[in-house]
Amino acid sequence: MADIIKEILKNLPEEKISVAAFEGANIVLYTKDANFFLNNEGMIKKAVDEVRKRIELRSDPSITADQDKAEDIIKKLVPKEAKVANILFDQQRSQVVIEAEKPGLAIGKQGSILHDIRKETLWVPIIRRTPALRSKIIENIRAVLYQYSDYRRKFLDKIGHRIYDGWIRGKKNEWIRATYLGGGRQVGRSCILLQTPESRVMLDCGVDVASSTEPYPFLESPDFNINELDAVIISHAHLDHIGFLPYLFKFGYRGPVYMTEPSRDIGALLLLDFVKIMKSENKEPLFDVDDIKEMVKHTVTLNYEEVTDVTPDVRITLYNAGHVLGSSMIHLHVGNGLHNLLYTGDMKYGKTQMLEPAATKFPRLETLMLESTYGGKENIGTSREETDENMAEFIIEVAKKKGKVLLPVLGSGRAQEIMVTIHNLVKAGRLEPLPVYIDGMVWDITAIHTAYPEFLNSTLRRQIFHKDENPFLWEMFKEVGSQKERKQVIESTGPCVIIATSGMLVGGPSVEYLRALGEDPKNAMALTCYQGEGSLGRRIQRGEREIAFSNGSKQEVLQLKCRTETIEGFSAHSNRKQLLDFIYQCSPRPKKVIVNHGESSKCLDLASGIHKLNRIETSAPRNLDSVRIK
Repeated sequence: MADIIKEILKNLPEEKISVAAFEGANIVLYTKDANFFLNNEGMIKKAVDEVRKRIELRSDPSITADQDKAEDIIKKLVPKEAKVANILFDQQRSQVVIEAEKPGLAIGKQGSILHDIRKETLWVPIIRRTPALRSKIIENIRAVLYQYSDYRRKFLDKIGHRIYDGWIRGKKNEWIRATYLGGGRQVGRSCILLQTPESRVMLDCGVDVASSTEPYPFLESPDFNINELDAVIISHAHLDHIGFLPYLFKFGYRGPVYMTEPSRDIGALLLLDFVKIMKSENKEPLFDVDDIKEMVKHTVTLNYEEVTDVTPDVRITLYNAGHVLGSSMIHLHVGNGLHNLLYTGDMKYGKTQMLEPAATKFPRLETLMLESTYGGKENIGTSREETDENMAEFIIEVAKKKGKVLLPVLGSGRAQEIMVTIHNLVKAGRLEPLPVYIDGMVWDITAIHTAYPEFLNSTLRRQIFHKDENPFLWEMFKEVGSQKERKQVIESTGPCVIIATSGMLVGGPSVEYLRALGEDPKNAMALTCYQGEGSLGRRIQRGEREIAFSNGSKQEVLQLKCRTETIEGFSAHSNRKQLLDFIYQCSPRPKKVIVNHGESSKCLDLASGIHKLNRIETSAPRNLDSVRIK
């Protein structure tokens, strides 16, 4: 594969190609011949068929229309009814992104308008849907990517050379091993180092936000050397899976990070908030904004079921995990047919208000690395109908007393699930309309949900396409954007619901609301998220009612008198039955299951249950254990 570009160019007219380069595992050819760009008479398709890699032909930046002129042409060609909101040019790659409220109208029948844009401007048009809610983080990320367009082009070419230019370490006997740097018999700091004779690939790189003693992955392990790391693959954007990633860039990592677009955007937002919260608590942040920017610069986004090589002997495909927006199960094809494994990350095998269930069909599968957050025998779970009824009754009872309902949530996933649930309960007449205040990162992450409707389930996707049906635009949802507005909510009279981060009460506005509202018995708090060991939420679940808070140099004690309950059923994790069903439905069925991401007892219990039911080899590694997979 070292000379793959030479092989491609052999069958193309040499004078037509000005530059041939890699964009990761894909090959991009640039031409200064406008006619060849517009009609290559099937030559590119023939080249694709021969090498079985994605090849794209673009016009050389030197022949594209001036940006101002191209923008005028695009505005004339795209009908006003499409409502174009933004036009962004990527000069280095000859691409133009057109944001439109109605993408179908911007594309035209059978792509006719796209064809006309290519013909008249020689730019490659990419159509995106304008988010129903404006997202500053998406705008900022795109600005960073365009600002560093030249750097990105060289960076992506470098990835391609690593994949195709042969073996760095020399091909020896083939083997695969996984070392748990975090997430072994625990929930938090997920981080697994996958090694072959040729490759070093990291699956997730998170922090344990609930732990004050061991919050970070064991990067001091002799197995890990940052200078040998080829790639990082992130399953989703929760901090226990992405929260330590910028730290790698702080210490010099400049390789690729693979994830979906929603995971990149939500991850950047949560990481910025993580830094902000640490500073507000007078703690030294692990990394700064520049490290997060480096992460964004080095991220390669993939769609579900898009296959790409990441090293000479590792090929990955991301599949829907059903957990949160953009969450992925990572399928790895190692060697030339040597072994196939699936790392589920966090997954939900059951339809929710937001997402389709996790995928179960794969081309090949021998080893499954399965989460077990709710894998214990006691984790039976409640039905969705029962969960909705419990939430409705809880809010109704508190509202009758003119109290306030506090719902601490994860900003990504749980918050939006509860927003849609409350909206649907009111629309169905099961709940009276009342103000629902949204605080923390929730509103910004909700805006990201409206930017990627293709990742949502079909019902919600259809609603988002129509403003009057979009649950996130419901008039009862009110954003809280400042300390002053937060104070107004606390001092307001009458019942309301407050949805605020963090879900485990380990910082953020949810803790402020608890301090202000917790001593009034007419108020109530419902915990809907997993509460990590050591978190304030877990301590309250266990019955703690005197809670000490530091207030500068002083300490104040809260006497918790408000009603507190745990409402199960909103979880974005699979319960035990769903986990077992997932294995049963996997096609093909795995031959080995490695259980992780669960408290020790749940990992061991689930591993034992899988072995007894399916006669499959199972294990539940601890942190710092290395498991030979092949």
